[in-house]
Amino acid sequence: MADLAVSTDLIRPVQGLAASAAGAAKDKVKETAEAFEASFLSQMLKPMFEGLSTDGLFGGGQAEATWRSFLLDEMAKKTVSAGGIGLAGPVMNEMLKMQEGRR
Repeated sequence: MADLAVSTDLIRPVQGLAASAAGAAKDKVKETAEAFEASFLSQMLKPMFEGLSTDGLFGGGQAEATWRSFLLDEMAKKTVSAGGIGLAGPVMNEMLKMQEGRR
């Protein structure tokens, strides 16, 4: 009867797949935490721009007011990509803890 020992050549690729899946999940959690931080920043920037007049020589009028939320979203995304305000890290850690089932 043949020996039923499992070859380590079969185990290594499976372990590599598990590690790559865990890395992909962590990347997705990081992306989600950064999106949360960008959303938070966008909401914090919103009141700063509400009182600005869009009239004047170089003002965009009604169109500028209409598109301002998109500008704020992009400003927030750029801030996060430049390092952010430190909110994404703790959010990411809490999300990972929740996934592992511990608190």
